[in-house]
Amino acid sequence: MVTIQTTMNWDEAALGKYNKMLNLIPVFHRRLAKEVVNKKAEGLAQARGAAQVQEEDIVRAFLSEVPKAFYSLMIRIMHEVGFDYKKYIRP
Repeated sequence: MVTIQTTMNWDEAALGKYNKMLNLIPVFHRRLAKEVVNKKAEGLAQARGAAQVQEEDIVRAFLSEVPKAFYSLMIRIMHEVGFDYKKYIRP
């Protein structure tokens, strides 16, 4: 299990999916993904004026921070853990 250190409150259901997703990311990318996605997701939540990080913040963080080379893996894992990522993908 990946330990997630946060500076904000996170929606419990979204955090559960995020934990599952992190555990499915290859080990050698996991720590870096956690660091950049945590920071970006919390920044997005703060920019919305939200009291906690929601699923949309996590999905948007992954979409903006994960290199395009890993895009298909990221989408597959998001689908597997139940993130509704399609509404956040820009055409």
